[in-house]
Amino acid sequence: MFPVSDIRDLGRHEADGAAVRGWVQTTRVHGRVAFVVVRDGTGIVQCVVVQKEVSPDLWQLVQELTLECSVIVAGAVRADARAPGGFEMSVQQLTLVGASEDYPIQPKEHGVDFLLDHRHLWLRSSQQRAIMRVRSEVEQAIHDFFHQRNFVRIDTPILTGSIGEGGAGLFPVDYFEEQAYLAQTGQLYGEAAAAAFGRIYCFGPTFRAEKSKTRRHLTEFWMVEPEVAWNDSEDNIRLQEDFVSYIVERALERCRDELETLERDIAPLERVKPPFPRLDYSEAIRILQEKGHEIKWGDDLGAPDETVLAEGFDRPVFIVNYPKEAKAFYMKENPDDPRTVLCDDLLAPEGYGEIIGGSQREDDHDRLLARIREQGLPEESYTWYLELRKYGTFPHSGFGLGLERTVAWITGRPHIREMIPFPRMLNRLYP
Repeated sequence: MFPVSDIRDLGRHEADGAAVRGWVQTTRVHGRVAFVVVRDGTGIVQCVVVQKEVSPDLWQLVQELTLECSVIVAGAVRADARAPGGFEMSVQQLTLVGASEDYPIQPKEHGVDFLLDHRHLWLRSSQQRAIMRVRSEVEQAIHDFFHQRNFVRIDTPILTGSIGEGGAGLFPVDYFEEQAYLAQTGQLYGEAAAAAFGRIYCFGPTFRAEKSKTRRHLTEFWMVEPEVAWNDSEDNIRLQEDFVSYIVERALERCRDELETLERDIAPLERVKPPFPRLDYSEAIRILQEKGHEIKWGDDLGAPDETVLAEGFDRPVFIVNYPKEAKAFYMKENPDDPRTVLCDDLLAPEGYGEIIGGSQREDDHDRLLARIREQGLPEESYTWYLELRKYGTFPHSGFGLGLERTVAWITGRPHIREMIPFPRMLNRLYP
């Protein structure tokens, strides 16, 4: 009887052997020897079956194994640097648990729509597993970064009556006899929590009903949003630099194998160290106009604009002080130029665009109310938000980092749809 082991722990069983449970990744038969590579989620192991060492029934079973069938394999274990996963198992027992006839995804080229229709199976492929492991590590790094700095995690509502990022792009929901929306952001609620705890962050799914088909957009994505009492815009930018650098460093430290699987050139990631360069919005517009872009002062930056601006830098770059008309109502007016607000967008290099949007928040009640009215937002929905400025208002700042865009940049993948297990896009709600 062999002890059951995760594949990653096989090194502990070289003396007594082990049994592993997993899925068949590949099979090869060379004469009277068969090689079966098995995956269990913790690693892969090459299982060697020698015909003369096993029963005829077991040898016949090996010939019938198919891609992604589930098995229990047991035998002696030995280290072998040449083998996939670094270990080899000499098979003595093999049980077929779940057959896999006519597995849809074969080792050949498939169209993206086909793969997305079979996303529940595509996740099993080596590159998709590598992406999800990087995503998982980035998520853990996010929690560790804030935990180490005494932030309190706050879980904010998914259903809300308060619009966070403007009326366009909202998913309306019938909420009994009221109109609700799927949250675009947890920020407004995070601001309330910052008055209770000083330093908070929320992390969860957010929703944008934007009819966009670009490689940078999803209708459902995850965002981490810290909010810090007493931080001004400069403090906010420094926190972003430290945060992004920490995430990238963790990925490089703990996901080297995954980045290698994805053939990611890590040299650009190794240059991600603070401080990051900054461009004032007005300077950014001048640069774009000189490069022939049809953009004028007051316009928001589009994806092509962001790509061009980031090209001149070897690490992420901040664009700061946007015009107030191009940004959300809650951003604080810039005292040095009242046409603008104290905000920043952080652009990732290599064409990945904005991964962070941040700002100092407007802490003056009357100015905030005026901005709400200017944008035609329903005042009654923001009564509670305005009360934060009536009862002990305070300077505060925060930002939101889009998880999927960040993981796309770190992994070097071209499209955001692969950065989440089950992407939701304009024309995709299945599976």
